[in-house]
Amino acid sequence: MWSYEAPLRDMQFVIEEVLEAGSNYSRYYTSYQSEGLKIYAYMTVPRGVTPATGWPVVVFNHGYIPPEIYRSTERYIAYADAFARNGYIVFRPDYRGHAFSEGDARGAYSSPDYVLDVLNALASVKQWPVADPERIGMWGHSMGGYITLRAMVVRDDIKAGVIWAGVIASYPDMLTNWRRNQNTVPSTIPQNARRWRTVLVEEFGAPEENPERWAAISANSYLDELSGPVQLHHGTADTSVPVEFSRTLEQQIVAAGGVVEYFEYPGDDHNIAGYFTPAINESVAFFDEHVKNAE
Repeated sequence: MWSYEAPLRDMQFVIEEVLEAGSNYSRYYTSYQSEGLKIYAYMTVPRGVTPATGWPVVVFNHGYIPPEIYRSTERYIAYADAFARNGYIVFRPDYRGHAFSEGDARGAYSSPDYVLDVLNALASVKQWPVADPERIGMWGHSMGGYITLRAMVVRDDIKAGVIWAGVIASYPDMLTNWRRNQNTVPSTIPQNARRWRTVLVEEFGAPEENPERWAAISANSYLDELSGPVQLHHGTADTSVPVEFSRTLEQQIVAAGGVVEYFEYPGDDHNIAGYFTPAINESVAFFDEHVKNAE
């Protein structure tokens, strides 16, 4: 894979703005440093007596939203709220080029940028005095699932991961079996973000010509190094990401000797809107078992 040796030091974690509180948690707009860029993040912190070791954390990786219309306080609020209400610090980075974050939004699939921003987010939230650095989980949706899987095979401090409708196939599988519904791809998406297939084929050749290199950049080749158990969710009527990606990853994790749970939702969409409540409840329960109550 690409190198993810991020400069995990001097993160300069800053509270930029105190937001309106949630039902039983405080909300903040924060910032931290990633490769010399100021990256912003939405953060929640439970109210009440802080556990002796600090609150457990969910690092929250959002899916693709056109960077020019992305707004940190308007996206994934119900998702983050579910974890926040159940006693987790939620830390959701705004990848570079999104909202007020510095840098260029070059996309996830032909650049390590967003993964580096998330790894630096992980290092940054550990500095928060009431966060427990030993109890950290990671949640990702769609593109955020891609980021989550990659983070879990390069770090050993992510106790568990939950992925909804993730872009979690190998690169050859993504290249040949993933064509997003063109009606769902905004015309404003940057060209360098939408041309990842061309960029990689120009660099490596076709997968059949250079299978070792294509395997080397696929997180699926390193599943024996997963840092913890994984829970997968996918709707069968998803027109953005094929449900086969989650089905295949489940089989691959089992074959690698890992721990995985898979939930499939008949007729549901990319956001699992129809089964949102059972899906989010399963996600909370999974983090409770493997992060909050982990020994």
